[in-house]
Amino acid sequence: MPLYKTIPISPTTSVYVWKVTEPEDELSKGVKLTPHCQKRVDGMKSELHRRAFLSIRHLMAEAGYEDHDMFYDDFGKPHLHDGNHISITHSRNFTGIILSKTDEVGIDIEMQREKILRIAHKFTPLEEYRTLANTEAIIRKLTIVWGAKESLYKIYAEQGLSFLRHIDVMDFAFDDKRTVAKIAYKGKKSNYGIEFLEFEGFTCVFAHKMMGN
Repeated sequence: MPLYKTIPISPTTSVYVWKVTEPEDELSKGVKLTPHCQKRVDGMKSELHRRAFLSIRHLMAEAGYEDHDMFYDDFGKPHLHDGNHISITHSRNFTGIILSKTDEVGIDIEMQREKILRIAHKFTPLEEYRTLANTEAIIRKLTIVWGAKESLYKIYAEQGLSFLRHIDVMDFAFDDKRTVAKIAYKGKKSNYGIEFLEFEGFTCVFAHKMMGN
């Protein structure tokens, strides 16, 4: 079972990352899906998506949960019946979850790709990145910022929230492995802690709401 990483963020919050290498039938073993989730899997045309979906259930099992312990709201945001917080992500052959007993959390895994240069203007002011040494560094940084905003969008889960206008990620150095982000939307302001790591050409970013917000 290729549990790729377990990252303890705090005594109450952990990240689990899976590298999906097994065939679908192997991933299906020991996984009991709710009728709702079984219908979702049956409707997936992509085997990669089905394998990712099943691997996330194995990640949940690592944290002591089964599929029936989770439900989705009308926005598509996952929740746990016991009141703890969960967020889910997948990108190609990596999947991840973040679980917290105390904080609202979000997670995103992205493949580092040159394509992000073409869409960067849609989610961040590009002039902030002109001091970077080379294109690779710009791609890495933009991927972290995109992942941070995706993670925050998953926490906030409100239609109309704009990556460009409403979410601001504070500048950071790669070695920091963390930064802070702010959301200002509909007259409300809130601050979030952001942490990130890079592996095998992918970027994993996770966010948690800071106390007092």
